[in-house]
Amino acid sequence: MVTKRILARPARPTETAAHGTAAPLASAADCGLLLLRLTFGLLMAGHGAQKLFGLFGGQGLTATGRFFESLGYRPGNVFAVIGGASEFLGGLGLALGLLTPLAAAALIGVMINAMVTVTGAKGLWVTEQGVEYNVCIAVVALAVAAIGPGRLAVDRFFRWGSGGWPEAALALVLGGIGAAISLTL
Repeated sequence: MVTKRILARPARPTETAAHGTAAPLASAADCGLLLLRLTFGLLMAGHGAQKLFGLFGGQGLTATGRFFESLGYRPGNVFAVIGGASEFLGGLGLALGLLTPLAAAALIGVMINAMVTVTGAKGLWVTEQGVEYNVCIAVVALAVAAIGPGRLAVDRFFRWGSGGWPEAALALVLGGIGAAISLTL
């Protein structure tokens, strides 16, 4: 029984014992997750907007399509839309804490593709154009799916809003399937 108490998450009291006032709306962990989600999610959405719309110094859809064609994705513009939309919508989803496992899956899938087609053969470190950046993005997305988006998220109203093994597995499996489909086309 001692083991269960150590491993179990303690219940959050609705009132503090010392003052008899209501507990705060958000804990430090909720605020930390919000900060992580907003920073990471909005940067990923911006990265997708570079590809889709040419915003933030990006080259836009036509140039991104040509780059995708050079990697063997045909038609390049279609795959540029898929990749850019996955980053844009996945990033916005994580920022809002909306459909978090699916948003994470979108980012994981794009990063698997990037590792297989662009950075995987170049080693680990980004200084050598390796997988470091892609691995970090995929792991952060997977971790948010596993932890859950926190109470300051749209998903707090849904069952998957608390994260867990099923949500993490869903994000990883769907991201892997999406990557595998695009890599075989």
